[in-house]
Amino acid sequence: MTDHANITPVVVRLKLSLLRNGLKQSGGRRAAYVVSAVLVVLFGALQLLGLIALHGNDHALSVVVLLVAVLALGWAVMPLFFPGGDETLDPTRLVMLPLRPRPLVRALLAASLVGIGPLFTLLLLAGSVISVAHGGVAYAVGVVAVVLALLVCVALARAVAAANIRLLTSRKGRDLAVLSGLVVAIGAQLVNFGAQHLGSSGLTQLDPVAEVLKWVPPAAAVGAVESVSEGSYGAATLQLALTLGALVLLLAVWSRHLTRLMTSPDGSTLQAAEPTARERTSGGLTRLLPAGRTGTVMERSLRYIWRDPKTKAAWVTSLAIGLIVPVFNALQGTGSIYFACFAAGMLGIQMYNQFGQDTSAFWMVATTISSPRDAYVELRGRALALLLITLPYATLVTVVTTAMLGDWPRLPEVLGLSFALLGAMLATGAWTSARFPYSIPQEGYKNVAPGQAGLAWISIFGGMVSAALLSAPVIVAAIWVNVAKNGDEWGWLLLPVGAAYGATITWAGLRLAAPRTAGRLPEILTAVSKG
Repeated sequence: MTDHANITPVVVRLKLSLLRNGLKQSGGRRAAYVVSAVLVVLFGALQLLGLIALHGNDHALSVVVLLVAVLALGWAVMPLFFPGGDETLDPTRLVMLPLRPRPLVRALLAASLVGIGPLFTLLLLAGSVISVAHGGVAYAVGVVAVVLALLVCVALARAVAAANIRLLTSRKGRDLAVLSGLVVAIGAQLVNFGAQHLGSSGLTQLDPVAEVLKWVPPAAAVGAVESVSEGSYGAATLQLALTLGALVLLLAVWSRHLTRLMTSPDGSTLQAAEPTARERTSGGLTRLLPAGRTGTVMERSLRYIWRDPKTKAAWVTSLAIGLIVPVFNALQGTGSIYFACFAAGMLGIQMYNQFGQDTSAFWMVATTISSPRDAYVELRGRALALLLITLPYATLVTVVTTAMLGDWPRLPEVLGLSFALLGAMLATGAWTSARFPYSIPQEGYKNVAPGQAGLAWISIFGGMVSAALLSAPVIVAAIWVNVAKNGDEWGWLLLPVGAAYGATITWAGLRLAAPRTAGRLPEILTAVSKG
């Protein structure tokens, strides 16, 4: 096929066919797509109106330039976090076809403009241009700016996807999606922190950043509209040229990676250079674990945390939020040292639905459980694996929060509360794992199999309420320490009391859950194998 062959209409129709056939798979998927499309368009329209309302504001340029820069960043990271969100992001599907990179780049670029994401981006870019445009020439330049900025965003996403497609389509590469929970958690807190800071300091704080970003594509395209409005045609020409240059560069990088993908052999055509079998040795951590079944269960649980994408995603998110909530509240000056208990609470949730994390592989575990004693040792090993991470992490978060707030006298008290809460969550988590197990689908981004959402809600939220009630004695003691006369003198006692209470309640919870686990193995296996 020559460079002059026009395959663009064919690829666009292919994109529409993929979308249409995907929606035909189920009514639920079709309804979810329609609802999400309506919500995205509605939100985009509201953003458009809000940006139009900024027209004439002294700080309009600062707002829209930053907005476009963040928008471009979103397009850059989207392929890394959601590699399965668009099937046409994988050019290796076209390797066997007689296609040249240059016409393929044009065709895929046009196909990339079909979808909810480009429409949402178009609305934001249009609103950004309108907010800073003054005069007919500025609006004419704005049309060019919107087109250039949109193409840069799409080309950026495609170039990133092509550069990382071998990684993203591998098993290890799909683990990159785990970072999405961390990014969302951190991003939400950063946005909250920034919004509060701007609310107290005003939009003037954005002006220095905007002065730099208005020369960085694709935000430079919006900056060109503002330059034309002020009569700076030379600056506007340079800003448009920078955006056009960025587009050409991204297309060249994309084309180069496409050429490499479509001409270079991969693991499916070359024999592996490594030996087919390799002697495996246990790591240092494994040698430190207890002997017998307890150590085996702990090692298996730790391997799940490290290797299973869904389990890893849950842990990464909990670790991030457990640190972010107390730290960011302390940075904002509104925090309390008791927010440090959030770390223990977030990680304690990982004890819930222990058998659901095994999915259908639980049958191998079930064959080794023939008595309540076996079930107890199994649950104890899982709890100890969780404690191996949770105890030092909760302690670290508490110390960091205390240091930021300078409230050192309350450190033993908060540590005691954290340990008691963690013990209560381990106890209720073991019991609900046996009483309300549910399946976690391995494919996609769902964490509950269809029809089991009620079980998940009962297991997690019912267990959390029960854990709060079980922690009540230590909570009451902490309240007494804070309100009673000379109570501060006894605050240090909450550390050993909370630790002892947490250990006792954990032991009791495991003992109560063991007979139920041993007696409900067939029901548990059926429930966790539905995904």
